[in-house]
Amino acid sequence: MVKVSFNSALAQKEAAKKDEENSQVLILGPDPKDTEAVVPVGQRRAWCWCMCFGVAFMLAGVILGGAYLYKYFAFQQGGVYFCGIKYIEDDLTLTEPDARAPAARYQTIEQNIQILEEEDVEFISVPVPEFADSDPADIVHDFHRRLTAYLDLSLDKCYVIPLNTSVVMPPKNFLELLINIKAGTYLPQSYLIHEQMIVTDRIENVDQLGFFIYRLCRGKETYKLQRKEAMKGIQKREATNCRKIRHFENRFAIETLICEQ
Repeated sequence: MVKVSFNSALAQKEAAKKDEENSQVLILGPDPKDTEAVVPVGQRRAWCWCMCFGVAFMLAGVILGGAYLYKYFAFQQGGVYFCGIKYIEDDLTLTEPDARAPAARYQTIEQNIQILEEEDVEFISVPVPEFADSDPADIVHDFHRRLTAYLDLSLDKCYVIPLNTSVVMPPKNFLELLINIKAGTYLPQSYLIHEQMIVTDRIENVDQLGFFIYRLCRGKETYKLQRKEAMKGIQKREATNCRKIRHFENRFAIETLICEQ
């Protein structure tokens, strides 16, 4: 008879190994649903409202920025005319060349003109005159706002007054006049109208005067003007503390005298 015996130590080792395998613990990560349950409902709603307001502000910024860029590029890309007009400083109006008229009586105004028909705005830039004793200036006629602004480039000051439609042509009519002058169908020989303005109050908030006048006058001292009755022909007036700007927005020239009290 053969007797078979087992090593008790080996058996104990295998049993211990099985117990160790059975005692391993599986560790799981947190459940996403449980995490959402931890965040308060009110906090999630507040986050949603903040996101909605943020999107609304972004859209408003895009709209306002687009409107500003449209006006800016419209201002930059509009056609610019360089035109001149001849005039005499008395009550005589010449529509045809007259060889008998003394040449010394004629004066000339030359200026850059830009017209935006859709916006109802006229821009006039009067350079430094060669012979006349007037100031260079930039002028804006805003028919939508019914305002005119003068920027005296010598003083670097801005002056604003209600638009005088009796002497300033509407943009469409003025553009037709400029096209006729360019084509040679209208002979620009005319007379001079005098108008006198009195400086009154200072304007603190130029942003309330519209985009185009704000663009002209921002960062500059800006004042209101009060108009005296327009006068035709040479007038006797006190010239103390006054500035003169000669320009044209019609078939005649205009001398604007801006005086401080």
